[in-house]
Amino acid sequence: MKFRKIAALLLAIVAVLSLAVACAPKDEKSDLDYIKGKGKMVVGITYFAPMDYFDTDNTTLIGFDHDLAVAVCEKLGVTAVFQEINWDTKEDELNASTIDCIWNGLTADADRAASMSLSSYYMKNRQVVVVKKENAGTMNTIEALAGKNGAAEAGSAGEEAIQKNEALKLVSVNAQSDALLEVKSGTSDFCVIDSVMAKAMTEAPGSDFAELTVVDTINMGDDEFYAIAFRKGSDVTAEVNKILAELYKDGTVASIAAKYGLTDVLQEIK
Repeated sequence: MKFRKIAALLLAIVAVLSLAVACAPKDEKSDLDYIKGKGKMVVGITYFAPMDYFDTDNTTLIGFDHDLAVAVCEKLGVTAVFQEINWDTKEDELNASTIDCIWNGLTADADRAASMSLSSYYMKNRQVVVVKKENAGTMNTIEALAGKNGAAEAGSAGEEAIQKNEALKLVSVNAQSDALLEVKSGTSDFCVIDSVMAKAMTEAPGSDFAELTVVDTINMGDDEFYAIAFRKGSDVTAEVNKILAELYKDGTVASIAAKYGLTDVLQEIK
């Protein structure tokens, strides 16, 4: 009888242990192994010059971020695949693994560093106000913008800059290019976008936004820095940082920056 009780107890213990093993989570590949295993890195972007945009044939994707991502992925041994995303839900897409990184003029800040793994800073940026040239003389101070409609991309640093000033009225749009269109059409009085984009879109020969201008007399905040965002805890970040430093040292980054007129805002990568 005693033996049967002991045997039954041992069987119960074995059953519990077997169930625990069966229910235990399987070891997952590291993020780097996952990306290398599928042979591609899915890069989440929105379209805006000079970072990611279509060439004059409206088919070929070019831009500073595009070219740099291609160079990094080549050294990583994978193919860069570019996928348009909704900027307002970019973190959800990253965490759901529908994309592997956000590489599209992403401004680094404390909140993003807390929820994502950010790369080394590679470019300087700031938020600027863009208005019609005909209004530049009167809309040249933050006080002059009070009560006026300001367009900004949802989830962007530009949107945050407008929200910090309660006197300004925010008009959220899907993309920075849409913010420029708001001003061009007169639907919004001004917009707040990245200086990198503002310069490219308003000063380029034959630009669709040549009638718009940056208001240099309005300060919408301190200098910012662009970084690439990976999943929190991803081991890809360190590997990409290493490659970025190599590409900076061998002149590749400088060459790409010169191609798109971004030499003066390039941040040294160490």
